Amino acid sequence: MPKTLVKAPFKADHVGSFLRPERLKKARLQKQTGEITAEQLRLIENEEIIRLVDKQKEVGLQAVTDGELRRAWWHFDFLAGLEGVEFFETEKGLLFNGVETRPHGVKVTGKIDFDNHPMIEDYKFLHRIAGDHVAKFTIPSPNMLIVRGQGISEVYDQQEEFVNDLIQAYQKAIQAFYDAGCRYLQLDDTSWASLFSEQGRDKLKKEGHEPERLVHTLAKAINESIANKPEDLVITMHICRGNFQSTYTSSGGYDFASEIIFGGLNVDGLFLEFDDERSGGFEPLRHVKRDDLRIVLGLITSKFGDLEDPEKIKARIQEANQYLSSDQLCLSPQCGFSSTEEGNLLTEDQQWEKIRHVIRIAADVWQ
Repeated sequence: MPKTLVKAPFKADHVGSFLRPERLKKARLQKQTGEITAEQLRLIENEEIIRLVDKQKEVGLQAVTDGELRRAWWHFDFLAGLEGVEFFETEKGLLFNGVETRPHGVKVTGKIDFDNHPMIEDYKFLHRIAGDHVAKFTIPSPNMLIVRGQGISEVYDQQEEFVNDLIQAYQKAIQAFYDAGCRYLQLDDTSWASLFSEQGRDKLKKEGHEPERLVHTLAKAINESIANKPEDLVITMHICRGNFQSTYTSSGGYDFASEIIFGGLNVDGLFLEFDDERSGGFEPLRHVKRDDLRIVLGLITSKFGDLEDPEKIKARIQEANQYLSSDQLCLSPQCGFSSTEEGNLLTEDQQWEKIRHVIRIAADVWQ
């Protein structure tokens, strides 16, 4: 495995998405009704992303993102930009602890490939305005098409052929982002969380997956997708249990897949949800075998505005320190603030205070 040269993730880091400004929400609706053009919408997006990046710099983050402001969904927008994948309307949305999303999904309609993806230009814009800061870009893990994609069997006779095409597409994507200047890429992945509870595994079985086999397929998709990554490209993975308007889709600790997640993935860092009891304890961290793997503890919730007691957060970091060295640990919110354009139930001021909270605590712990 090639060594990386950039020292990320950072001690105080973040998952990537931010609340959509009201001006942007209005503009997106105007685009849908034909009041403004796609070009006019993009100009507004550009202006809001510049404002967002400036704010990230102001509060003290070392890595800046575009907040996913151009996206409606954290995963579907990227996946639908792949060759052979399209958006489609489902009969009903996904359920997040009783709250239903819009009825959207992605469907495999042809052989999977990567070519002329619009998010390469999105990254180039972020790269230009990042300045001296690290431009971090977030995309869904290839596993999200494996577990969320519809119509796969209508195009591929064998699952293995589909997975191999998907891996090759992601290899091309990673190289394309690198060629555009990206040195910090994050793969967002909720597929692992489907395995964390008996209820989740039962649901997977009903959908035709075998959990014991699926965990190895997910690991293969990650490891082979990043196998050719350049030395100076940091690739991390974010695992969470769903994030839609401050709700979630699954619960359970990392135990079922912990040996593979912590001991079998070749990523440079893992952003992990640990903000409440649904995520279990730190014991699974004992399976970390590499001293160069950074674990970003998501101990600060992005779902609500109330600030956590900093001393309790520091105590939890010390708990994790029983399993890993301090050098390997970092701190972040447990997820983004707006995985979909609807956003979580907190204000922009609360969002930024959460980020400051992470930075202050990290400075106290790792000064």
